[in-house]
Amino acid sequence: MADETLAWSFGFPSIEGGRLDFAALKGRVLLVTNTASFCGYTYQYEAMEKLHTARQAEGLTVIGVPSQDFNQESAENATVKTFCETRFGIDFPLAGVSHVKGPQAAPFYAWVKQMRGWVPSWNFNKVLIGRDGRIAATFGSGDEPDGPAITEAIAAALAS
Repeated sequence: MADETLAWSFGFPSIEGGRLDFAALKGRVLLVTNTASFCGYTYQYEAMEKLHTARQAEGLTVIGVPSQDFNQESAENATVKTFCETRFGIDFPLAGVSHVKGPQAAPFYAWVKQMRGWVPSWNFNKVLIGRDGRIAATFGSGDEPDGPAITEAIAAALAS
């Protein structure tokens, strides 16, 4: 197990420039969600922000990964950042616009595919990372951030 790759090995370009490095979040529970500004599920940003605000003191960090892979996101980081902040008051970390599937998938998503055989099938798919850096669960678009499946999985991950 010493050679096992954990989520702390990954990160994304930050939407603000620089790097969103998961190693800096080691020991926290992460809810990583591929997002899009022009999707029918975009309203989930509101619940994601509430969840992040309510549980961050317990060790949860919500991370949004804007992606144009499903043709429903702006190509420019600045446009996405402005949209998220002004429309939803997003304060949780946002990656720069990234690929989440296919041969250009960001290394984090390539790792999730390798470990779980799971690839986002649409926007607002979610990956829950436990405090140990392992994948605790994956969720589809229809799994609401404040719904029982996700909130129970987060509670269990925070408790361990």
